[in-house]
Amino acid sequence: MNLHLEGKIALVTGSSKGIGAGIARGLARAGAVVMVHGRDREQATAVARQIRQDGGTAHVVTGDLTEEAEVDTLLAEVRAIGDIDILVNNAGGSGGNSDWATTKAGAWAATYDANVLAAMRIAKAVLPQMRHAGWGRIINISSLAALMPPAGNPDYSAAKAAMLAMSASMAKAVAADGVTVNTVSPGTIHSEKLDRKFREVAQQRGIAPEAPWEVVEAEALPLFASVPTGRVGTLDEIADAVAFLASPRASYITGSNLRLDGGMLPTV
Repeated sequence: MNLHLEGKIALVTGSSKGIGAGIARGLARAGAVVMVHGRDREQATAVARQIRQDGGTAHVVTGDLTEEAEVDTLLAEVRAIGDIDILVNNAGGSGGNSDWATTKAGAWAATYDANVLAAMRIAKAVLPQMRHAGWGRIINISSLAALMPPAGNPDYSAAKAAMLAMSASMAKAVAADGVTVNTVSPGTIHSEKLDRKFREVAQQRGIAPEAPWEVVEAEALPLFASVPTGRVGTLDEIADAVAFLASPRASYITGSNLRLDGGMLPTV
């Protein structure tokens, strides 16, 4: 399917590794000019280099999205290439492992800033141009934790839930201007971090370090999550979903939250 993304400029925040890097590669495969972002230039450059080796077009921008001045500098670097057509707010994460006995208000504020406010700063800056052009796509990456919050890391679940409300509000504000705003909520996804954790647990249960991924997955997954499909999701599956939402073919989809969770959430 041709998604008609050729030449569209896409900024993917937090794309120097993990899910963000997978999304950046997917948008590049679909023909977009991808701005790979991270705080570590070396890591971001490695992702951009791989995209170019695979025939795509990519540039590197860096900056801490919790700092207004760095956001302004980052956006100026992107605009030197062209106006942003597609914004994927993927940067964020949690400040660490906490529970209700150890969680602190300061950690909640920092996690909210790194996830919600970081996305807001970029979106607020690019929306005027998108609205003027009559076309734009904003895709905010939340998490299944926003809908199925675990006992641990409550700051992260709360921040990701806030992103759902933020996206719904933003979508209503700009729908008449040709700009769509949607959220993608990944469940258990096969990132490098998850691969390491699953292999560590599988080895503790007697699985050889060099065992095929399918063997490792079958042993470790039930210990982490109950996924009806019986497997974890892939980075390509996340990237394909984002690329579709970023395309003209998804022009009537806005204010939605697309779960990629293998059926984990027990609701429609």
